[in-house]
Formats: sequence, C-alpha cells, structure tokens
Amino acid sequence: MKKRAAVCCIIGIILVMALAFGGACVVLRVYLSGRGHGNVVVSECDFQESDRVLHNQNRGFYHMHGFVIEDAVTDYRENLANRYCRDTETALTLVEINLRNYRDGDISQEGLDNIERLLDTLAALDKKLILRFLYDWSGQNETVEPESLDIILRHMEQVGPLLKEHRDRIFTLQGLFIGNWGEMNGTKYLATEDLQTLARQLAAVTDDGTFLSVRMPAQWRKITQLAAADGVERGDGSLASRLGLYNDGMLGSWSDYGTYGDQSFAVNGAFTYWNREEELAFQEELCRRVPIGGEVINDNEYNDLENAIRDMKTMHVTYVNRDYDTRVLDKWAASVYHGEDCFDGMDGLSYIERHLGYRLLIDEVRLRYGFQDDALSVDVDLKNAGFAPVYEDAEIRVTLYNERDNKLYSYEMEGDIRELAGGNDAQETLTLHRVFSLSGEQPGEWAVFFEIRDRDTGSRIQLANRQDPEEYGYRIGEIELETLEELWEQRQNWRNLWNGEEDGRN
Repeated sequence: MKKRAAVCCIIGIILVMALAFGGACVVLRVYLSGRGHGNVVVSECDFQESDRVLHNQNRGFYHMHGFVIEDAVTDYRENLANRYCRDTETALTLVEINLRNYRDGDISQEGLDNIERLLDTLAALDKKLILRFLYDWSGQNETVEPESLDIILRHMEQVGPLLKEHRDRIFTLQGLFIGNWGEMNGTKYLATEDLQTLARQLAAVTDDGTFLSVRMPAQWRKITQLAAADGVERGDGSLASRLGLYNDGMLGSWSDYGTYGDQSFAVNGAFTYWNREEELAFQEELCRRVPIGGEVINDNEYNDLENAIRDMKTMHVTYVNRDYDTRVLDKWAASVYHGEDCFDGMDGLSYIERHLGYRLLIDEVRLRYGFQDDALSVDVDLKNAGFAPVYEDAEIRVTLYNERDNKLYSYEMEGDIRELAGGNDAQETLTLHRVFSLSGEQPGEWAVFFEIRDRDTGSRIQLANRQDPEEYGYRIGEIELETLEELWEQRQNWRNLWNGEEDGRN
C-alpha cells in the first residue's frame, strides 16, 4: 500500500493571506469549521493479477442435460437433484428440451406445464441457463422434425411466455429448434427465408434482453442480411444485437467441421461460407457484442494448446462443454502454458478455464483530494484478461465506509465494462470515475471499496486480483480526515516559516 498526503498548495495560500491580513484569521476559522475537518490524507492499494479460479456467471465450462417433454405429470426436483449434485464447479448449464412428442401439432397444456415445472426447478440452481429446444438426439432429425414450419413457429409462440418469465436465469438460447441435435443441419428449413422467419419469431416471443444464437457465421449473415458486424449496436433490441453463435465443431479442423468454407468473401460473396481466417476476423468483431460458445472436438493441430488459445482469444469464446471432447480436454490438461504472467507453468486446461469469458481485474487506483472543492476523486482502471467481454449490463459501485460512526456512502461509477472486449485486446484499460463531497464530514478514518454486480441477479462479480472481497467489495484505499487542530498546527508551521523568512530579509 502506498501512502500520500493530499496537501494542496491552496492551504498555504489561504494561510499566508490570513497572516498577511490579521482579520482574515477569524474568517478562515469560520470557513474551515463549516467543512468539519482539516486536511485529508489518502492511501491507495496496489493491485496484482492472481491465477485464482473465479466463479462468475455467464462464463466458463458447462455440463449438458437433456429432457424429453411429455404429457405425464413430471416432478423434476429429484431428477435435477441427482443430476446436479456433483456439478458444483460451473456457473452455466446447457439444458436441451426435446419436443419430439409434439411434432404433429401444438404442445399440450400438460406439456407446457412440464416445461414450466422444469424451468421453475432449474431456477433454484445457482446457475444461468443455456437453453436449446430441439426434436432430435440421434442424428435422424428429418424423421422427428415437424413437417410444417408453422408447427415450429407455433411451438416458439407457446414457450415464449415461459422464456420471458425466466429471462433473468437465461444466458442464451441456442439454435432455432431445427436440425440434428438442434445444430441446424440435416433439416429442410435451411433456406434463407426459413432461417429469417424462425429467427424473427424466436426474437419476437422472447425478451429483448435475451441472447439468441445460430450455428454458423454464414447463417448469422443470411438472417441479418449484414455482411459485417462492425455496424451492430450493443443492446439496441434489434435481432442483430441479440444474435450470437454456438460452435459445436470448435477447433475440430481447418473448417471447424463445416462451420467455415475454403474460399474468401471476395469469391463466395457475403452470405455464404468464408475461409477460416476471414471467419475468425468476422467473429472477433461480432463477438464483442454477442456471446459464442460450444464444444471442442477431434484431437488435431487446431486444438493444440497454443493454437487453441490464439483462436479462442480471437473468437471471444465464453463457454465450452466440460464433457466433450475428452480427447481434446485431456490433451490440454497434459499440456503446459508458458507466458510472462502469473499463469506460467499452469496446465492448459486450467488456463483455458480461467480465461473463458471475462476475467476482470483492477490495474490501478487513483485517489485525489481537492482542498478547494473539499471532494475526493476516485478513478479505477479496469482490465479484462479473459477471452470475451461481459455481455450483460452490470452495476459498478464505489463505497466509503466509516466503521467508527457506521456511516456509509455508496454511488454508481461512470463507465460501461462491456466495452472491455478481452481476447486480443486484453491490455485495454477502462477508467471508471466518481467524485465524493466530503464537506461537513467530521474527522475520522474511512475505507474505500469497489465492486461490480450483475444487475439481473445482484450477484457480485469476482475480480482476478490477489485481494479477497469484503462486505462492501474490494478495498481499494483509505482516507483519513484530520482534525481542524491539525490543520491549525500546519497554519502555525506556515506562520513560523513566514516569520523566519521575514527575519532573514531583515
């Protein structure tokens, strides 16, 4: 902790004026008494990054669970208790909801009641949801998918109110209900018009703040009719601003198992598959605004640790299946990360787990006291060492706490942490700012705290610094309000200095 006294030159100016004009001393006493305290001494904490695991929402590894919906009344409490009893390390879970029993018409009221029971029971878990509605689990989608697009659109309409009701627990919806394993392949509904119809319907029946996602960048471009992502505005409620990606062929080959093509944008055109290099660049821009996650598959050179880290940083990967592909995950666990940071020597699986999604840390804190305004200025420089941004709005607060008097002041800070993209821009800094008036406060010691909380759930976001959070957040510094007597002693010191100079001149 580095310590510094905030003695402004204006103190000396006022005191010199008071000495020069005797009557001003009375004015000065009255003026300072109104402030309630003398000078202010501030100290700031030093911050360094740690290699600790962070248990934050909307990021990290996940486990997958599937449920077939039927008419028979189902109590999911015991089922979920057994499924999740050992799943204590993840903050996300992928839940697949299979609607194959209703391929010929509406979901029955009994079926909807079961979906509601399932979502209600999931809400009790300390996890955010990745939801995927589908009809197929065996790669035989065309035998179980509805024959009419209208049936799928109706199913979206039916589950929409439940998805809105549980919006604060849903991180993203994967897919458009179609395809083998819900992965948008092996379906007759891949024409651009059908994709647009399905995406628009799903967007219409869900909350504007819920992220959606499609399997491939080419599908994203077909649906939005946008050739580039740099014009997408974060959080404006448009389909493009909500539509992310899920890649279940991630790092599986040069094409990510058919996710990319072998020709360039210039050859193939905007609304088809581009080569790997161009698609990665497209995702680097798009996924500054919307999330991407999925499965890593097929042990090959593209998922060797160094290559995997490079591409996952570029893609801004937020979440990955912890159970598949174990060949790749085991390879990462047996590899060693080398770098000029606190992670040097860590196994690759642990390194990637710590960097999926966002990893926020305080880089520097500046506390400045202004005597003239009698105010404390607080600046916090924040970085994101993770692969991806924070995608949902957060509440950022700075708090002053006086334990002796049990006084507390807490205010939101200016700044949007979603601007910290992470990945290849991990060295970017966002400065958060707030000014506190100290006028009228009595002498005493105050601690200064900083914290970030998810607005939907109120849960605190853990930071990657070595410090542990306290009741009001992470301690970033302390301030001491001195007494007026101490300030008056400073005045006497100035007077002696002044008189000494006068004697020297005489």
